[in-house]
Amino acid sequence: MDEQHLSKKSLQSRILDATGYDPARCYQCGKCSAGCPMASEMDLKTHEIIRLLQLDVAPDRLLSSESIWMCLTCETCTTRCPNEFDPAAVIDALREIALKEQPDRVPRRIAAFHSAFLDQIRSHGRVFEFGLVANYKLRSGALFADVESVPAMLARGKLSFTPKRIKGIGDLRRIFARCSTEKPR
Repeated sequence: MDEQHLSKKSLQSRILDATGYDPARCYQCGKCSAGCPMASEMDLKTHEIIRLLQLDVAPDRLLSSESIWMCLTCETCTTRCPNEFDPAAVIDALREIALKEQPDRVPRRIAAFHSAFLDQIRSHGRVFEFGLVANYKLRSGALFADVESVPAMLARGKLSFTPKRIKGIGDLRRIFARCSTEKPR
C-alpha cells in the first residue's frame, strides 16, 4: 500500500491492520490503566489512548503523546484485559507509526533513551549501564541532570566502567541487521 493511501486510512483501521486488534473491542473498563506501573507518568492513560482511537478524533495527539513512549511494554494491561484485547500491541503499533510518519515529534529525551538503550544491546548484548547513561546524556543534552545519584549508583555497582558481552554477540548483531537497514557493526 502506498504512503498516500495509508495517510487517508483512519488511525483505528491502521492499528487493526498492524495488530489484528480492533480498538472497538475495548469496552473501557479501565483495568489496563489501573494496573499500569507507568500510569502516573502518562499524559494519556492506556484506556484513554484506546478511547481516542475508538473515536478517531485526535490522531496527531496520539502520535505525539509521550504516553506511547512511557509504556514499558510489560503487558500488564494485556494480561488484565477481561476482553482479551492487547493494549500493549496497540501502543507498540502507535510508536511504529509515529516513528515512521512523525519522527521529529518524538520527544527528544525519549528518542535519546531508546537509541542509547538499543546501542548498548547491539554492542554488548545486554545493557552496559555506564555506557547507557553516557550515551543518553550526550544524546539528550541533559549532561548534569541526576548527577547527584552517581555516587550511590557506583556504590551499588550499577556503573561498572567495563562492559560485559554475551556469548553469541555475532548472532544478535545479525538479528539487528535483519531488522533494520543498517549494516552490522
